[in-house]
Amino acid sequence: MTVIDKIAPEGSKAGRHSTARPTLRQRLSRWDVKVSPYLYIAPFFIVFGIVGLFPLLYTAYVSLFHWKAGDDNPDFIGIDNYKELFADGQFWNALQNTFSIFLLSSVPQLIIAVGLAALLSARLRGATGWRVGILLPYAASLVAIGIIFANLFGPKYGLINGLLQTIGLDPIDWQASRLGSHTAIAIMVNWRWTGYNALIVLAAMQAIPKELHEAALIDGAGTWRRFRSVTLPLLKPTLIFVTITSTIGGLQIFTEPKLFDAMPGSNNGGSTNQFQTVTLYLYQSAFENYNLGYASAIAWVLFVLIILIALANFFLTGRLTRTSGAKK
Repeated sequence: MTVIDKIAPEGSKAGRHSTARPTLRQRLSRWDVKVSPYLYIAPFFIVFGIVGLFPLLYTAYVSLFHWKAGDDNPDFIGIDNYKELFADGQFWNALQNTFSIFLLSSVPQLIIAVGLAALLSARLRGATGWRVGILLPYAASLVAIGIIFANLFGPKYGLINGLLQTIGLDPIDWQASRLGSHTAIAIMVNWRWTGYNALIVLAAMQAIPKELHEAALIDGAGTWRRFRSVTLPLLKPTLIFVTITSTIGGLQIFTEPKLFDAMPGSNNGGSTNQFQTVTLYLYQSAFENYNLGYASAIAWVLFVLIILIALANFFLTGRLTRTSGAKK
């Protein structure tokens, strides 16, 4: 028997087996360690729930009603808005226009952004000036950009048609032509966003350890081989991020086609809806036709499409970067 056991009263658990009851201060300290991290991030989730999640869920609720603006007693119609939407030729036309503009803008945009990032990562004189320069279009007013490009692609006195006539080609009515309007809007989008994406890719390129390039150089790899086998695979997370953000922005395109329309205040996307996008049709349904239930159904279909295409881009980009890195 130890000295401590002799001192402890008979029948008590004192000694080596006794545990002191934590004080109030110790309990508060433990709660602080467990709870405080959640309190620190709570403001973000509260704001997200108010301005993000709640409107999304409420839009889904509204889409189940025949709900006109100012109607205090909307009629519940279930999924009839979605049935009508999938049978609506104007919606499919807007969806086709959206995908066409998206492909004409996002694919060249990402390729050019990676190329610009590779050039800017080289040793250039005045590198900071070049980096600021390619970001200037993003900082410019979107309304001013729309006005400038609408004049550049003007059917009669536009600079682009003037150049086409100079080399012996016929002028194009960019706003009346389906392909012409899509091309003009895609050029507008690319001009504004390519530099922004290039700087994101450039930051990722500069974070790649130089030792990897030096090792590849010692092994005899040339510039293109190092770019394909070292740089591109390590850019996978950044390329996925840029692709997904470009997809979200491309499928939600609204301002560029609206400003490109020759008819002020119109949301039709041309006289025959030749460049009306899904968001323009949504705006038209909600604020011109005042059909809030139908517009909410359009919003939810667009949301689901964005999620599906973003996931497809995620897997496709990952596979492409793995393939390029595996090639020898």
